[in-house]
Amino acid sequence: MLSDRIQILSESLTMAITALAQQLKREGKDILGFSAGEPDFDTPRVIKDAAIQAIEKGFTKYTQVDGIPELKDAITKKLKRDNNLSYTPDQVIASNGAKQSLFNLFQATINPGDEVIIPAPYWVTYPELVKYSGGKPITIETDDESGFKITPQQLEEVITSKTRMLILTSPSNPTGAVYSKKELEAIAEVLKNTDILVASDEMYEKLVYGDTNFTAAASISEDMYNRTVTINGLSKSVAMTGWRFGYCAAADRELVKAMKKLQSQSTSNINSITQVASIKGLDGSADEDIEMMRKAFELRCEEATRLFNEIEGLSVIKPQGAFYLFVNHKAIEPDSMKFAKALLEGAGVAVVPGAGFGSDGYFRFSFATDIDTIRAGIERIADFVRSYRE
Repeated sequence: MLSDRIQILSESLTMAITALAQQLKREGKDILGFSAGEPDFDTPRVIKDAAIQAIEKGFTKYTQVDGIPELKDAITKKLKRDNNLSYTPDQVIASNGAKQSLFNLFQATINPGDEVIIPAPYWVTYPELVKYSGGKPITIETDDESGFKITPQQLEEVITSKTRMLILTSPSNPTGAVYSKKELEAIAEVLKNTDILVASDEMYEKLVYGDTNFTAAASISEDMYNRTVTINGLSKSVAMTGWRFGYCAAADRELVKAMKKLQSQSTSNINSITQVASIKGLDGSADEDIEMMRKAFELRCEEATRLFNEIEGLSVIKPQGAFYLFVNHKAIEPDSMKFAKALLEGAGVAVVPGAGFGSDGYFRFSFATDIDTIRAGIERIADFVRSYRE
């Protein structure tokens, strides 16, 4: 007999599509995968060397639950240097990726019936963890015309006496939208004189393009600093997905203490080797590698956006950050699950249906792969769309 709370969870659609594509590959089928949110680059050498040294020195024992002092010091210095945010070590905690940071946060703050506002399209995990924690996801719809960003008016309209939290993601997975400082200030104005927390997922912070500038939500004002829990990590910007490192920072020390207490009874500390290696990803040692990857992603973004917009029936707005395109296919097929399944089976191209992100009629295309594969994949999609329309 399974618990009620586990039965309300859905499997990650991103992981499910990736697994299906891998299975088809094993069966000998020619599959091009654009579903996984994972950089194709290797982890920078300076980070791997730090990990090797930690192993050779025998740094393989339990550590403090919330992270070794050297790591927490690197986190606070990074937040000050990059985001002008001042935290002390007891205001940060290192966890097994952003997912655990979010899980800890929701479990520590959400009571049954609490409402959590989630702009759509959203990362697939947000509503699932909210529901698991007893909360009620309240979505705000956005689309191409709004640049996939909510307005202050939309936010104001959905706030109730039960609203506990707003989730902001900038740059966004799956759309690549980035909130400007002015847009964040307008959102902050709506939240004034409320007790609403802000969970600000800033995982793709280092991956912004063109003249886009990244602004941390907590840096907007003292009020936003006090209500915001910043979620970040190194998986995307430093190609460390498998290392499982994430962290959060909050002004409320009691909240951080509560999250630490939960983590102490679930996973305890994150991998000791990862902690040592992650310091190099935070302290500037890997900045040249990060910039190399960012430039490569930007070139891919430009090319993929151009190619998709040449396909009749498809359209996409150029993302400001992250490494995804959120492609509109409503003119061809409004059902994203049907479209993605047919695309995988008919053209051997794996993308993630927009329905999984709360926005049907779109698919997410990851350009975190080489340019030749991107061109080949979009060519297959173009051929598929032409035959689908006939």
